[in-house]
Amino acid sequence: MTQIKQPQTDAYSLILEAIDVGVYKPGDRLVESDLAERFGVSRTPIREALQRLETQSLLERDGRSLIVASLNHNQMAELYVVRRELEGLAARLAAQHATAEEIAVLRAMVSADDALVNDPAALARANRRFHKQIHLASHNRYLVQQLDLVHRTMALMATTSLAARGRGQIAQSEHDGIVSAIEARNEAQAEAALKEHISVAFMTRLKQDADARERSD
Repeated sequence: MTQIKQPQTDAYSLILEAIDVGVYKPGDRLVESDLAERFGVSRTPIREALQRLETQSLLERDGRSLIVASLNHNQMAELYVVRRELEGLAARLAAQHATAEEIAVLRAMVSADDALVNDPAALARANRRFHKQIHLASHNRYLVQQLDLVHRTMALMATTSLAARGRGQIAQSEHDGIVSAIEARNEAQAEAALKEHISVAFMTRLKQDADARERSD
Protein backbone atom coordinates (compact mmCIF):
# COMPACT_ATOMS: atom_id res chain seq x y z
CA MET A 1 0.00 0.00 0.00
CA THR A 2 1.31 3.43 -0.93
CA GLN A 3 2.09 5.50 2.14
CA ILE A 4 0.62 8.98 2.34
CA LYS A 5 2.74 11.13 4.61
CA GLN A 6 0.90 14.03 6.18
CA PRO A 7 3.04 15.06 9.17
CA GLN A 8 1.20 18.31 9.78
CA THR A 9 -2.25 16.76 10.07
CA ASP A 10 -3.50 14.64 12.97
CA ALA A 11 -4.77 11.10 12.49
CA TYR A 12 -8.36 12.04 13.28
CA SER A 13 -8.46 14.66 10.52
CA LEU A 14 -6.81 12.29 8.05
CA ILE A 15 -9.36 9.52 8.62
CA LEU A 16 -12.25 11.98 8.64
CA GLU A 17 -11.11 13.48 5.33
CA ALA A 18 -10.77 9.99 3.82
CA ILE A 19 -14.37 9.21 4.81
CA ASP A 20 -15.55 12.60 3.58
CA VAL A 21 -14.08 12.19 0.09
CA GLY A 22 -15.20 8.57 -0.23
CA VAL A 23 -11.93 6.70 0.21
CA TYR A 24 -13.75 4.80 2.94
CA LYS A 25 -17.46 4.28 2.39
CA PRO A 26 -20.27 3.15 4.71
CA GLY A 27 -19.67 -0.48 5.64
CA ASP A 28 -15.91 -0.40 4.99
CA ARG A 29 -13.79 -1.92 7.75
CA LEU A 30 -11.04 0.25 9.23
CA VAL A 31 -7.92 -1.56 10.45
CA GLU A 32 -5.37 0.19 12.65
CA SER A 33 -2.32 -1.25 10.92
CA ASP A 34 -3.61 -0.42 7.44
CA LEU A 35 -4.45 3.15 8.44
CA ALA A 36 -1.07 3.65 10.12
CA GLU A 37 0.69 2.49 6.95
CA ARG A 38 -1.49 4.57 4.62
CA PHE A 39 -1.06 7.80 6.56
CA GLY A 40 2.47 7.30 7.81
CA VAL A 41 1.69 7.64 11.52
CA SER A 42 2.00 5.29 14.49
CA ARG A 43 -0.85 3.07 15.61
CA THR A 44 -1.42 4.90 18.90
CA PRO A 45 -2.84 8.13 17.36
CA ILE A 46 -4.78 5.98 14.88
CA ARG A 47 -6.34 4.03 17.76
CA GLU A 48 -7.25 7.25 19.58
CA ALA A 49 -8.75 8.71 16.38
CA LEU A 50 -10.86 5.60 15.81
CA GLN A 51 -12.16 5.77 19.37
CA ARG A 52 -13.09 9.42 18.86
CA LEU A 53 -14.87 8.70 15.60
CA GLU A 54 -16.79 5.84 17.23
CA THR A 55 -17.87 8.17 20.04
CA GLN A 56 -19.19 10.58 17.40
CA SER A 57 -21.13 7.70 15.77
CA LEU A 58 -19.17 8.03 12.53
CA LEU A 59 -17.87 4.49 13.09
CA GLU A 60 -19.75 1.52 14.50
CA ARG A 61 -18.92 -1.96 15.75
CA ASP A 62 -19.31 -5.02 13.57
CA GLY A 63 -18.29 -7.75 15.95
CA ARG A 64 -14.76 -6.83 17.00
CA SER A 65 -14.18 -4.64 13.95
CA LEU A 66 -14.90 -0.97 13.39
CA ILE A 67 -16.68 -0.05 10.18
CA VAL A 68 -17.78 3.25 8.67
CA ALA A 69 -21.33 3.83 9.88
CA SER A 70 -24.30 4.14 7.56
CA LEU A 71 -27.55 6.02 7.97
CA ASN A 72 -30.98 4.44 7.75
CA HIS A 73 -33.99 6.30 6.37
CA ASN A 74 -35.06 7.74 9.72
CA GLN A 75 -31.55 8.89 10.62
CA MET A 76 -31.18 10.58 7.24
CA ALA A 77 -34.53 12.36 7.68
CA GLU A 78 -33.56 13.52 11.18
CA LEU A 79 -30.22 14.79 9.90
CA TYR A 80 -31.83 16.82 7.11
CA VAL A 81 -34.31 18.41 9.55
CA VAL A 82 -31.44 19.63 11.72
CA ARG A 83 -29.33 20.64 8.74
CA ARG A 84 -32.16 22.68 7.22
CA GLU A 85 -32.69 24.70 10.39
CA LEU A 86 -29.00 25.29 11.14
CA GLU A 87 -28.13 26.16 7.54
CA GLY A 88 -31.04 28.56 7.40
CA LEU A 89 -29.83 30.27 10.56
CA ALA A 90 -26.32 30.52 9.12
CA ALA A 91 -27.66 32.25 6.01
CA ARG A 92 -29.73 34.67 8.12
CA LEU A 93 -26.69 35.57 10.22
CA ALA A 94 -24.51 35.85 7.14
CA ALA A 95 -26.94 38.41 5.72
CA GLN A 96 -26.42 40.38 8.93
CA HIS A 97 -22.70 39.98 9.51
CA ALA A 98 -20.85 38.92 6.34
CA THR A 99 -18.17 41.37 5.22
CA ALA A 100 -18.06 42.65 1.66
CA GLU A 101 -15.03 40.45 1.10
CA GLU A 102 -16.82 37.32 2.32
CA ILE A 103 -19.76 38.03 0.04
CA ALA A 104 -17.37 38.54 -2.88
CA VAL A 105 -15.84 35.12 -2.18
CA LEU A 106 -19.28 33.50 -2.16
CA ARG A 107 -20.14 35.15 -5.47
CA ALA A 108 -16.84 34.01 -6.98
CA MET A 109 -17.49 30.44 -5.80
CA VAL A 110 -20.87 30.35 -7.51
CA SER A 111 -19.36 31.61 -10.77
CA ALA A 112 -16.46 29.14 -10.67
CA ASP A 113 -18.63 26.18 -9.71
CA ASP A 114 -20.88 26.64 -12.76
CA ALA A 115 -18.15 24.86 -14.72
CA LEU A 116 -18.58 21.72 -12.56
CA VAL A 117 -22.26 20.95 -13.11
CA ASN A 118 -21.41 17.83 -15.17
CA ASP A 119 -18.89 16.51 -12.63
CA PRO A 120 -20.89 15.44 -9.54
CA ALA A 121 -17.84 14.50 -7.45
CA ALA A 122 -16.07 17.81 -8.06
CA LEU A 123 -19.30 19.75 -7.61
CA ALA A 124 -19.93 17.97 -4.29
CA ARG A 125 -16.52 19.10 -3.04
CA ALA A 126 -17.20 22.64 -4.23
CA ASN A 127 -20.63 22.51 -2.60
CA ARG A 128 -19.05 21.70 0.76
CA ARG A 129 -16.69 24.66 0.39
CA PHE A 130 -19.58 26.96 -0.49
CA HIS A 131 -21.66 25.95 2.50
CA LYS A 132 -18.66 26.18 4.81
CA GLN A 133 -18.07 29.74 3.60
CA ILE A 134 -21.65 30.66 4.55
CA HIS A 135 -21.15 29.07 7.96
CA LEU A 136 -18.04 31.17 8.54
CA ALA A 137 -19.80 34.29 7.28
CA SER A 138 -22.37 33.85 10.05
CA HIS A 139 -19.65 34.91 12.50
CA ASN A 140 -21.05 32.55 15.14
CA ARG A 141 -18.49 30.02 16.35
CA TYR A 142 -21.03 27.79 18.11
CA LEU A 143 -23.18 27.51 15.02
CA VAL A 144 -20.10 26.68 12.92
CA GLN A 145 -19.18 23.89 15.35
CA GLN A 146 -22.64 22.34 15.14
CA LEU A 147 -22.70 22.56 11.36
CA ASP A 148 -19.26 20.93 11.19
CA LEU A 149 -20.72 17.96 13.06
CA VAL A 150 -23.73 17.82 10.74
CA HIS A 151 -21.55 17.90 7.64
CA ARG A 152 -19.25 15.22 9.01
CA THR A 153 -22.28 12.99 9.41
CA MET A 154 -23.38 13.81 5.85
CA ALA A 155 -20.25 11.97 4.72
CA LEU A 156 -21.92 8.72 5.83
CA MET A 157 -24.19 8.91 2.79
CA ALA A 158 -22.66 6.86 0.03
CA THR A 159 -23.91 9.07 -2.80
CA THR A 160 -24.42 12.78 -3.42
CA SER A 161 -27.75 14.27 -4.41
CA LEU A 162 -25.77 16.29 -6.96
CA ALA A 163 -25.37 13.11 -9.00
CA ALA A 164 -29.07 13.19 -9.91
CA ARG A 165 -29.74 14.29 -13.49
CA GLY A 166 -30.05 18.05 -13.71
CA ARG A 167 -29.54 18.58 -9.97
CA GLY A 168 -26.13 20.26 -10.37
CA GLN A 169 -27.49 23.06 -12.53
CA ILE A 170 -30.51 23.57 -10.28
CA ALA A 171 -28.31 23.62 -7.16
CA GLN A 172 -26.10 26.27 -8.73
CA SER A 173 -29.15 28.42 -9.44
CA GLU A 174 -30.20 27.99 -5.82
CA HIS A 175 -26.71 28.99 -4.64
CA ASP A 176 -26.95 32.11 -6.77
CA GLY A 177 -30.25 33.05 -5.11
CA ILE A 178 -28.81 32.49 -1.63
CA VAL A 179 -25.85 34.75 -2.33
CA SER A 180 -28.10 37.40 -3.87
CA ALA A 181 -30.18 37.49 -0.68
CA ILE A 182 -27.06 37.76 1.47
CA GLU A 183 -25.75 40.55 -0.79
CA ALA A 184 -29.04 42.39 -0.36
CA ARG A 185 -28.84 41.94 3.43
CA ASN A 186 -32.27 40.34 3.24
CA GLU A 187 -32.12 38.08 6.28
CA ALA A 188 -35.52 36.43 5.84
CA GLN A 189 -34.97 35.73 2.16
CA ALA A 190 -31.48 34.33 2.76
CA GLU A 191 -32.80 31.98 5.41
CA ALA A 192 -35.77 30.90 3.28
CA ALA A 193 -33.61 30.36 0.19
CA LEU A 194 -31.14 28.15 2.00
CA LYS A 195 -33.84 26.16 3.76
CA GLU A 196 -35.53 25.53 0.41
CA HIS A 197 -32.17 24.50 -1.06
CA ILE A 198 -31.75 21.85 1.64
CA SER A 199 -35.35 20.66 1.25
CA VAL A 200 -34.88 20.15 -2.48
CA ALA A 201 -31.63 18.28 -1.86
CA PHE A 202 -33.43 16.01 0.61
CA MET A 203 -36.26 15.30 -1.83
CA THR A 204 -33.70 14.51 -4.52
CA ARG A 205 -31.94 12.06 -2.23
CA LEU A 206 -35.23 10.38 -1.31
CA LYS A 207 -35.94 9.87 -5.01
CA GLN A 208 -32.44 8.44 -5.50
CA ASP A 209 -33.02 5.96 -2.68
CA ALA A 210 -36.43 4.98 -4.06
CA ASP A 211 -34.91 4.37 -7.50
CA ALA A 212 -32.11 2.30 -5.98
CA ARG A 213 -34.62 0.13 -4.09
CA GLU A 214 -36.63 -0.40 -7.28
CA ARG A 215 -33.54 -1.52 -9.17
CA SER A 216 -32.62 -3.97 -6.43
CA ASP A 217 -36.10 -5.58 -6.28
